[in-house]
Amino acid sequence: MISVEEAKKLIGEHISPLKPVLKPLQEAANQILSEDIIAAFDIPAFRQSSMDGYAIIFDDVHEELNLIGEMAAGTAQKLIISKGKTSRIFTGAPLPQGADTVVMQEKTSRKDDRITFDDERLARGANVREIGSEIRTGELAMAKGDLLSPAAMAFLAGIGVSEVMVYPNPSVAIILTGNELQQPGLPLQFGQVYESNSYSLAAALKNEGIFNVEILKAEDSLETLTAVLKGSLVRNDVVLLTGGVSVGDYDFVLQAAADCGVNQVFHKVKQKPGKPLFFGKKEDKVVFGLPGNPSSVLNCYYNYVIPALKQLSSKATSLKLIQAELTHPYQKPPGLTHFLKGVYKDGKATPLGAQESYRLSSFAQANCLIQLTEGHENFVAGETINVILI
Repeated sequence: MISVEEAKKLIGEHISPLKPVLKPLQEAANQILSEDIIAAFDIPAFRQSSMDGYAIIFDDVHEELNLIGEMAAGTAQKLIISKGKTSRIFTGAPLPQGADTVVMQEKTSRKDDRITFDDERLARGANVREIGSEIRTGELAMAKGDLLSPAAMAFLAGIGVSEVMVYPNPSVAIILTGNELQQPGLPLQFGQVYESNSYSLAAALKNEGIFNVEILKAEDSLETLTAVLKGSLVRNDVVLLTGGVSVGDYDFVLQAAADCGVNQVFHKVKQKPGKPLFFGKKEDKVVFGLPGNPSSVLNCYYNYVIPALKQLSSKATSLKLIQAELTHPYQKPPGLTHFLKGVYKDGKATPLGAQESYRLSSFAQANCLIQLTEGHENFVAGETINVILI
C-alpha cells in the first residue's frame, strides 16, 4: 500500500492534458484555450452611441439646433451633421459623420424640430464608443490557458470569434460491477441492494462540466467485465469501475484491466474509506478502480478522480483544501488516513455520524471531508486539521 500523498503524486505524474480540438464557440464553454486568440477586427468597428439621445457637434451644445433625422442601431444609412444640426440617435447606432458627442435625451428639450440642451457636465466625446475602444485589430483578446467563462464566451462572440482551439473535457465511462445491484424503482429480491454509484458519479461529473458519460453494467464474470472494459477504453478517455477491485473470489477488476492492456500504477492506498483504490493507464487512457461501497466511491472521486479530470482538461483543481478547528475529539488507529464526512462552518469542522463506508445518509448532509493524518491517533477538540470542501 502507498500513502494518500504518494497516490496523488503518482496520478499527477501519469496524466497529461488531452490533445486540443477545434470547437464551435457555443460548444466550448468552461473549457481551456489551447492557443492565443488575436482580434481580427477593431471593435467597435464604427463610432457608436452608448445611449439614446441626440448626436451633435460639441461646439453647438449651447445653441438651438435643427433636427434633421435619426440613427437607429443596425442602420446602414449614412447621415452628415453640420454646424447647427443634430440627429436623434439610439443606443448602439453609428454616429453621424461630423458629430463628436451624444447628449442623453433626459438632458434635452424639443419643440417641433428644434432641440436645446441642458447638461453642464457634458464633455466633448461624451457617450460615444470610439472605434477599437473594446479591442484593436491584432491585439491579444485571450491567452492560451484562459478559461472560457460565460463572460469570456460573450467577449469572444462580440469580437467575431466563432470557433476556438481548446483542451476538451474528457469522455467518461462508469462501469458498475456486482450481481447484487438492482435499479431504483424495481422491487428488491432477497440479497439485492439498490444501485446508487452511477447516480452519485454522474451528478458529480456534471458538476465538473462533463456530460459525455456512458453508464454500463457488467456481471461478476471475468469474461464479461473484460469485454465491457475493452469497449469502454476504445470509446472513452476515462473509465471508472465501481466494485470488484479487492481480492475476493468475485473481484475481477485487476485481472480484467491486465487482460485489456491496462498498466497498473498502484493498487491500495493507506486510507479509510477506499483502501482498495486502483489506478492504471493504457496509453493515454485513464482507469480508476473504485471500491463498491458508496461512501468509498465518493471519497475516492473527490480525492483522486477530480484532480485527474482537471489535469486532463488542463484546468486547476476545483477542490478547496483548507484548515479548520475540529469541534469534537476523535480517536482512530494509526496507519491509515481517515476521511470523515463532516460539516464545515465558520472555521470549524464537525464530524457527522454514520461514517461507515456503505452509509450515505451522512454524506448527503456533508459539505466537507475531514482529513485525519495517517500517523496520528488521538485528535482533540480545538485541534487544527485539514478539510476538503465538497
